[in-house]
Order: sequence, then structure tokens, then C-alpha cells
Amino acid sequence: MITEPIKDNKELQAFLNFYADKKPNLRNHCLIVFGLNTALRISDILNIKWNMIYDFENKKFIKRLTISEHKTGKINIIPINDNLSIALQKLFSKQNPQYNDYIFTKSTDHTRPLSRTQAYRIIKTAADKCNITGNISCHSLRKTFGFFAWKQGTQPALLMAIYNHSSYNITKRYLGITQCEKDDIYAY
Repeated sequence: MITEPIKDNKELQAFLNFYADKKPNLRNHCLIVFGLNTALRISDILNIKWNMIYDFENKKFIKRLTISEHKTGKINIIPINDNLSIALQKLFSKQNPQYNDYIFTKSTDHTRPLSRTQAYRIIKTAADKCNITGNISCHSLRKTFGFFAWKQGTQPALLMAIYNHSSYNITKRYLGITQCEKDDIYAY
């Protein structure tokens, strides 16, 4: 089955707030916020350390995350927007991390990052509890970012650059455009 983006605004808000409101867990909430606001693959997100987004010497957050993507090897520079910054600041205050600590660590071992399997469980649980149908997985965060950016008018060619896709066809497939979205365009 193909992983799908979350396309409904109300469902997205419920999903985004699940670990903030219904079942409070700062790490899990921040993981979802991180994925929805950076469009990074889960493998890249799980390997990010605090020193990549926090300047320990000057005691302040860095405005842009610079990351070498694991799959493509390409460098990606991502601005840290306000939504992500707030979530990261809350998690930082709770964890009180050291320079080389991962952001998203296991509950039982704070020196190791979450596994992809556990990240999937976190995301799938929130989706299920929010009654979101479809095949929702870690990759849904990345696809949801693109879908809503496209709906807000971002050109697919720019999304292709953000995703570091090698072809426009891959980006089109990511957006998950269905007949309903096509029909909406004709309705205006």
C-alpha cells in the first residue's frame, strides 16, 4: 500500500495536537511537528542531534538546520519555523540535553535515538486515535507537508527541490492528488 498524506485540515489539527492535548508526550508531539514542518525523511529526523539545532556555547537555537540527507547524500538547509521552534524549546527544557544527544531518544536509553519502528508506532497511534483513515506512516508527515504547501500555491517544481527529488513525476506522486482535488479546481 502507498503511504498517504493527511489531507483534511481538521484531521491534521487533531493529529498534530494528539500528543500535546489528549495524551501528553513532548517527545512524540515534537517528532510529529518536526516531520510536518521540515519534510525530512524519518531516518534523517531520528539521527538529528541537539548540537545541529542548538548553539550550546551561546545558549540559543540555530535558525536553520543543515543536514546531509542519508538517502540522497545531498545537503539540505531548512529554516526552523515558529511552530517547530516552540516545540523544540519545550522539549529542550524537559530533556536538558547534552551537546551530542539525539533529539528523539528512546525512553529507556537517552543515548540512543528512537527506532524507525517506534517512530512508526507513535505516528500510527496518533492517526488511529484521531480516526484518520488511509495508510498513514512516518512518510505521511513528509507527504502532508507537500500536499498542504501545494494547496497553498507552492509550485510543484519548488517542492521537487525541497524534497530533493530527481524527477518531477516522483513529486507529483508524493502530492497524492486525487480526482477530488482536480474537481475542486474546476469548482472555483
